[in-house]
Amino acid sequence: MNSPAPHPSTQPPIAGLDGSRGARLLVVDDDPDMLRLLSMRLTAAGYQVTAVTSAESALTQLEIEHPQLVLSDVRLPGRDGLALFDEIRKRHPTLPVILLTAHGTIPDAVEATSRGVFSYLTKPYEGRELLDKIAQALALAAPTEAPGKGGDESWRVEIVSRSNRMAELLAEARMVAKSDASVLLRGDSGAGKELLARAIHRASARASKPFVAVNCGAIPEALLESELFGHVKGAFTDAVANHKGLFQQADGGTLLLDEIGDMPPALQVKLLRVLQERAVRPVGSSQSIAVDVRIISATHRDLDAAMEAGQFREDLYYRLNVVTLSLPPLSARREDIPLLANHFLQRLSTKYGKRLSGFAPEALKALTMASWPGNVRQLFNVVEQVCALSSSPLIPLALVQRALRVPSVEVLTYAEAKQRFEREYLVGLLKLTDGNVADAARLADRNRTEFYRLLQKHELTPGHFKAEGVSQPGESGR
Repeated sequence: MNSPAPHPSTQPPIAGLDGSRGARLLVVDDDPDMLRLLSMRLTAAGYQVTAVTSAESALTQLEIEHPQLVLSDVRLPGRDGLALFDEIRKRHPTLPVILLTAHGTIPDAVEATSRGVFSYLTKPYEGRELLDKIAQALALAAPTEAPGKGGDESWRVEIVSRSNRMAELLAEARMVAKSDASVLLRGDSGAGKELLARAIHRASARASKPFVAVNCGAIPEALLESELFGHVKGAFTDAVANHKGLFQQADGGTLLLDEIGDMPPALQVKLLRVLQERAVRPVGSSQSIAVDVRIISATHRDLDAAMEAGQFREDLYYRLNVVTLSLPPLSARREDIPLLANHFLQRLSTKYGKRLSGFAPEALKALTMASWPGNVRQLFNVVEQVCALSSSPLIPLALVQRALRVPSVEVLTYAEAKQRFEREYLVGLLKLTDGNVADAARLADRNRTEFYRLLQKHELTPGHFKAEGVSQPGESGR
């Protein structure tokens, strides 16, 4: 950027700033003076500013923290502002980006905004205009309050997380909650799809109305229709009274159709009709009853593959999948594991009437390194087991290992990994050459003196590899 922006002290306050005060902004400019001036201006306006000098630095910073807006110069070294925007859009589709340049043209602006850039300002620009654009972008963007950073988080109180990936997901969820669009939640079993559905309901205008959840795969087909749509007295043998279905029970609120991928095909047709007509017909009734329900569905199955196999209706899929939110597995948000483990420990220690202070460092490391195929649900079960069995205030490693019953993921330092690889490589060569050092050194493209030094370093004796020699090649033999 080559043209100076107005000094921060000359900038009058703008209307509506208080609503976005404290928002985190990422500012990108390769001109240190301009970067400093912009940072001063935005900080004075009440924003939290992180300043970087290149697109690569910006992308790295996005892995560390999730800002609420990116303000970038177009002309940057290496990757330019538009290329940076394209990469941001792939990784963070709801994050607004404003581009600034001293070399703008109308075609440039049209191209930028058509690709999804929130705004494109050509210098010299008015300071008020810049702050107005930022305030407008933040008003339209998804809120991204991080835990402990302030803001009303009651809507997501059940979701414990500090990971950037979850922060992005929650920001999108809160934005979606403002609408009445149907939402499809994807994620592995135990990842927390019902908790996210409840959070969306609490953040919506329907929060004061019922939230009702049903597992479509846990109820027999013969009963699921009655459970969803209700029945009238005498509709079948056991129908001794009228019964309101879950759609009616959720009227005005939200209905979660969990494991929607397991719904029988015949019932998919009836569900589609309800969604189209916004009315249900109880089993045995000739009258339809209007319902006003927001649908959230969830599945761990690949619905695209199910459609290809003819197991899931395409028209129903597009009715349910207006917005898709994907929950990451616990293994993809390991920074949340200590937080969740201690959160569950606090809850469960009260349940079991025990005074538990926490996990031993080795125990917490084992939890963090575990593979977690069962995700957050499995973590809760493990913490509950160690809570029930612990006889000391501090949970020991042995109890955690017993509860996990699965091998931990081993994380080596670079030096450890290099040493292990080197030793295994040398052992492989000696086995291949039957302990012949000259042949092994030639295969490794090393002279014999250097190869002997490597063998000595790892305490490997070539004679142990000769034709069914000693069975423990790790011993030095000296």
